[in-house]
This record gives sequence, C-alpha cells and structure tokens, in this order.
Amino acid sequence: MKPYPFSAIVGHDQLRLALLLCAVRPEIGGALIRGEKGTAKSTAVRGLAALLSAATDSDAGLVEMPLGATEDRVIGSLDLQRVLRDGEQAFAPGLLARAHGGVLYVDEVNLLHDHLVDVLLDAAAMGRVHIERDGISHSHEARFVLIGT
Repeated sequence: MKPYPFSAIVGHDQLRLALLLCAVRPEIGGALIRGEKGTAKSTAVRGLAALLSAATDSDAGLVEMPLGATEDRVIGSLDLQRVLRDGEQAFAPGLLARAHGGVLYVDEVNLLHDHLVDVLLDAAAMGRVHIERDGISHSHEARFVLIGT
C-alpha cells in the first residue's frame, strides 16, 4: 500500500517541522513523537520516508523495528545458512545495517526493553555498530534518523 503523502498532512506543524529538520540535517539524530492514538504520527513518519527514498533513490528508506525484536535481529548475528552451507563464519546484518542512510522507526518506543533502547541510542550516537559474538567480530556504519513514537 502506498503511504499517505507527507505534503497532504494538515496541521501538526511541530511534528512536520521536526521530521523535515531530521530529513535536511540527519545529524540531528532523530525525533521522539508523542500523541494520542490516531493522530497521524505513524502516517507522518511513513510519508516522510517515502518522500526521502523517492528524492534520493536510496534503498534504505524506512525500516520499522518491531517491538518483539531480539538483540540479534537488531544488531545482526552469525549467518547460520552460510555456516552450514559453506562452513565459514559470516555475519548476517540486522535492522541497524538495513537502516543505514534511512529512517529507523520504532512505534511505541516506550515498550522496548531497556537494553534494546541502549543499543539503539549507542548506534545512533556513534553512527557505527561493533559486534563481537559467536566467534566473529564485525563493525559497520549505522547512520540513520531514529524516529520513535
């Protein structure tokens, strides 16, 4: 389904301004949006992401982080398929790698586990993720705009 156009959102001046500032200056880091259910928070974020991906021809676009995501899914883990198929250790990137250059959106961020919030904030602040686990060491860029509602 095509997202509702960002330019068609009426009102919510502060929300639109915050999202546009994040789009123009991603080094701001992101925005935390609050409001009652049904007040176009998610619609605005999805609309902005569609606008950004159309303007930049980027594959990153919008990456939505589910509330039930594990740490392995967020930062990445050992690629078990390659281990079993090829017998070599390889890294399988997580949501932070997919969000590089785009928007990482977390709906109901207040319900995330504290350790995942720490991982997100560290990655957003550093612009890089370093993983050491399962006998592998991997580091990759993770520059994204973090939007939480």
